[in-house]
Amino acid sequence: MQLTASQIDRFRKDGFLVLPNLFSAEEIAVLRAALPVVYAEDTPANIREKRSGKVRTSMGLHLRHDAFARLVRHPRLIEPAIQILGDDRLYVQQVKVNTKPAFDGEIWQWHYDFATHHNGDGVPAPLALNLHVFLDDVTEFNGPLWFIKGSHRDDPVAAVFDAETTSYAFWVVDNDSVTRLVEKGGIASATGPAGTALIFVDGIVHCSPSNMSPWNRQIFSLIVNPVSNAPTRRRRPDYQHHHDLAPIVPLADDCLVAHAKSPVEAVG
Repeated sequence: MQLTASQIDRFRKDGFLVLPNLFSAEEIAVLRAALPVVYAEDTPANIREKRSGKVRTSMGLHLRHDAFARLVRHPRLIEPAIQILGDDRLYVQQVKVNTKPAFDGEIWQWHYDFATHHNGDGVPAPLALNLHVFLDDVTEFNGPLWFIKGSHRDDPVAAVFDAETTSYAFWVVDNDSVTRLVEKGGIASATGPAGTALIFVDGIVHCSPSNMSPWNRQIFSLIVNPVSNAPTRRRRPDYQHHHDLAPIVPLADDCLVAHAKSPVEAVG
């Protein structure tokens, strides 16, 4: 799969790109069927909400279930990433599902991913790409991602490590910086039906509000990074930043629904 020239231009300008209906209802059903299995596992890779105890983030999924081992090699995700970066040696940096349960889903503060990747893992440059797949319909009401358009084109703003505000400790951006960036670029939300894909850069400032609606919001996230931009330290566990730098080899386009095929080996 290849992005059009206009899609590439919009992506480089805004820092994110929404691709509606990239995955079929049948493919999404395969992925959703795997979620109760991985959520039920007793593992530190399942990070839970402070208040409700429900799974907030389930990480390292390609090492835990065949459906996600296939998805991280899906050509509809990997080929556009190679096209954007101009590099076919990309490794799996992080794999997770972020979930906002109905009525209980907590916020993700304003942040940009590179702050965590650089300060926590020693990744040299903001080259990584976040490749999302909506596993539920994502609307204005159930906690969509908000982006400050074009904020990746400024110099990186200061970020501080927050281990107190919500259930997942990471590097966040202060309100004054957010205000300044929003005055320049404005805020846009990424919404769409289940099966929508979303690509965004490592340096764009984004967040997501709490989910007070009666609708769950589950989003798959694969972060890929060039092998040439690999981390220089290993402070975090493997499920937060994977240590296997083997380049991703895409599978066939029907890999999610070709049940007759033998299970693929877990990546990593």
